[in-house]
Amino acid sequence: MKISLIIRCFNEEKHIGRLLAGVMEQTVKEVEIIVVDSGSTDATVSIASNFPVKIIPIRPQDFSFGYALNMGCEAATGDILLFASAHVYPLYHDWLELMLRPFEDEKIGLVYGQQRGNEFNKYSEHQIFAKWFPDESTMNQPHPFCNNANCAIRRSLWAGQPYDEALTGLEDLDWAKKMLANGHRIAYQAEATVIHVHEERWKNVFNRYRREAIALRLIQKNETFNFLTFLTLFWKNARHDWRQALHDGVFLREFFSILLFRFHQFWGTYRGYKQSYLMDNQVRERFYYPKGYVVKKGEGADSRRKIDYSQKHNG
Repeated sequence: MKISLIIRCFNEEKHIGRLLAGVMEQTVKEVEIIVVDSGSTDATVSIASNFPVKIIPIRPQDFSFGYALNMGCEAATGDILLFASAHVYPLYHDWLELMLRPFEDEKIGLVYGQQRGNEFNKYSEHQIFAKWFPDESTMNQPHPFCNNANCAIRRSLWAGQPYDEALTGLEDLDWAKKMLANGHRIAYQAEATVIHVHEERWKNVFNRYRREAIALRLIQKNETFNFLTFLTLFWKNARHDWRQALHDGVFLREFFSILLFRFHQFWGTYRGYKQSYLMDNQVRERFYYPKGYVVKKGEGADSRRKIDYSQKHNG
């Protein structure tokens, strides 16, 4: 199977070089790389040009997540289309190999991989990643949760069902829902890990969750997210994070960060919904409710799979 990697970007000079350097270190060597740039004004395009990539420029005013993806998919020639945000980078040499492997089963139409943060991510976002992307893989996920920061699909399926260009986000969940309805399977590959870097101001956290809530309301309609729901989820998740921080020995350091992150997350969600939406219980559980204590894995054999970025540069 031929693989095409599609990267959406806008002003990602701090990150895109590390992602592309990590791609060059993969055990899978034959990779078509397509960079869809929506008008970067920094050195993003210059850095990307130092690698074997095809750059597809789009106008900033034309951007939507679905439109940028569709432009990249249209330019791609691979049987498998792999999507990566420009501010992620693979942790292991076999990332691409692991993302491709489930497609040996013809019933699988979508594979998404694990995401973790680094030192720049907010403490609460580390808890979200642990909830959304557990350490156990599944080759037959019953609900449409996925994330296009680290996700792969069959090009043949995209050709029959492009991404919805009108959505303000969650175009991945919308597409996955349609695939499940058509009888295709979703796989989660826990060992195909990327580091997803978010260096956000609080207003950016608010805007991200507000945008995604607007999209989810458009995808699935019929149940309210009211002020009481906001208060309940804000308190449950903040309390969970405080307990985890106490367990990790960082309670005092992270107390206000947790409070602010969870407030902006759920206030943004509340403001985005305002009206009605319908969410499958399993998707609701994955998106909003906390999990138990996060147990950190030891290095073990994984250390031999890791990419060493210390000697690499941004092109």
